[in-house]
Amino acid sequence: MPGETFSASYPAVADAVPQARGALTEFAREAGARGERLEAVQLAASEAITNAVMHAYQDSQPGEVQVSASYVEDELWLLVSDTGRGLRSRGRSSGLGLGLALIAQLADEFQILSRGSGGTELRMRFSLARDAAEVDGRRPERFGRLRPPARSHTLAR
Repeated sequence: MPGETFSASYPAVADAVPQARGALTEFAREAGARGERLEAVQLAASEAITNAVMHAYQDSQPGEVQVSASYVEDELWLLVSDTGRGLRSRGRSSGLGLGLALIAQLADEFQILSRGSGGTELRMRFSLARDAAEVDGRRPERFGRLRPPARSHTLAR
């Protein structure tokens, strides 16, 4: 059903990760994600939510992780955001970190935004037309094209 949306907030604690991931996975399934595409959505959602839980509110008051999803014609958009401390330099380590790099490979489009009000927002787009191609007998490439992230400088929370 194009135009459908989902939105919820969860406490930024480890116990909330499976609940938030499950809600986003169910929305993706209802939107038509199947097979490898559904697995990619589930893993990317898990990585994004876990990243916010582990890094956004470190050494500060507990916060929340906001998750939302939208389905438009043949596309699923996931947004995971927090109002925590934002991305921080990782010191001697360079790159995105494993979780963000994995999301960049799983999603057809991936953006990392610093929110003006504080915190970070991860935006992920997944093509669902790929699932339809599998049903029609065409074999699409696995998890989209591998490409370098849009920002290659040191990013971390």
